[in-house]
Amino acid sequence: MVAIIDYDAGNIKSVEKAILYLGEEFVMTRDEDVIMNADRVILPGVGAYGDAMKKLEEYDLVRVIKAYVKTGKPFLGICLGLQLMFDSSEETPGVKGLGLLPGTITKIPDDGEIKVPQIGWNSISVNPTSKLFKGIKDGSYVYFVHSYYLTCKNKEDVAAKTFYGTEIHAAVEHDNIFACQFHPEKSGEVGLRIIKNFMEI
Repeated sequence: MVAIIDYDAGNIKSVEKAILYLGEEFVMTRDEDVIMNADRVILPGVGAYGDAMKKLEEYDLVRVIKAYVKTGKPFLGICLGLQLMFDSSEETPGVKGLGLLPGTITKIPDDGEIKVPQIGWNSISVNPTSKLFKGIKDGSYVYFVHSYYLTCKNKEDVAAKTFYGTEIHAAVEHDNIFACQFHPEKSGEVGLRIIKNFMEI
């Protein structure tokens, strides 16, 4: 059973549909016992960093997420969910994130030549040792919707990269922690394979 953390985030329904398509069981929840007993947990999210952290605090999910990650069971952040896993974001200065991994969240540089936010498909360079991207061809296209991007401090944690005005760490994995800046649930067959890989870890 996979638990999708429900904290009034924006892309829960599309994640739900992808998991149903793969024939997996899931529950949308913010209940501590359900989350802690789940085989896997997904933290989705679309919206503002500060508002999302406020909701996680309000529902006492910061403590629960950190406790779950300590169990060693697989945990996946998607889009804003990835950004929340780090210490802070330039989007909302002074707001503390989950701090699960070290790195910085910065606004995509708007040089007038690219559109910010990035909305659309982009190719990714895949780390061949990645569990999340097992069977995914280097250069595959996935779907992004974001204005802020991750620079991961530990380069060995980078599972996939892309370029959009600057180098963007598009996915990370460290022990039982996994995250994608793009939306695998909206990325066609490639995205479904990524979610399936997560379900099999």
